[in-house]
Amino acid sequence: MRRNRKKRFKSHQGRTLITDLNPSSPIAEQYRTIRTNISFSAVDDKINTLMVTSSNPSEGKSLTTANLAIVFAQQGSSVLLVDADLRKPTLHYTLQKSNTLGLSNYLVGAQTIESIVHNTSIDNLHAVTSGPIPPNPSELLGSKSMGNFIEESKHIYDVIIFDTPPVLAVTDSQILSSLCDGTILVTRNKQTEIDEARRAKKLLAQTNGRLLGTILNDAERKKENYYYYYGN
Repeated sequence: MRRNRKKRFKSHQGRTLITDLNPSSPIAEQYRTIRTNISFSAVDDKINTLMVTSSNPSEGKSLTTANLAIVFAQQGSSVLLVDADLRKPTLHYTLQKSNTLGLSNYLVGAQTIESIVHNTSIDNLHAVTSGPIPPNPSELLGSKSMGNFIEESKHIYDVIIFDTPPVLAVTDSQILSSLCDGTILVTRNKQTEIDEARRAKKLLAQTNGRLLGTILNDAERKKENYYYYYGN
């Protein structure tokens, strides 16, 4: 049974996490459909680690990642949501958590996983914020410590979901994609150029990242915003 909550999550941009605020809404149902499609995409191998990225900034990537993590948690899976955008992190704003300690602290050997994990008011959902912004994000994400973080987390949580920087902006997402079981590319209706999405897909493929599919958000239907998932 879900416990009563005194507050619901609202992002720093004033946008709510709809899957928590109104889990019976059509948009929340679309997120559950995405969750199901991701599960079915793993015919032989279970998806334990999932990375979410976009071609460019402002395509709804971080909000999509957070809502996706929530629907996995609502299903009963133990979920760890990780802000792996070590350049422009937002998760601590979205979940209203401190960012004094986070992923970057672990990657430099200064903290353990247990010391940087935040509990949330949503059952089964835990979070790791980015921590202080480091001078070398790409190097940290490609380090042995990042591999250790993933392996340790897999022993504790059923699903680990990473929010990462846009593919066309920096190499961080390409690096992390090669370490995860699957990658989701977020696009925005009337904003993401087809050529840019293709370039992002090509860059991810160069590092042997497994692109599971693409989410198109803000698709208009009956004057409401819907989120759609297209398999790869």
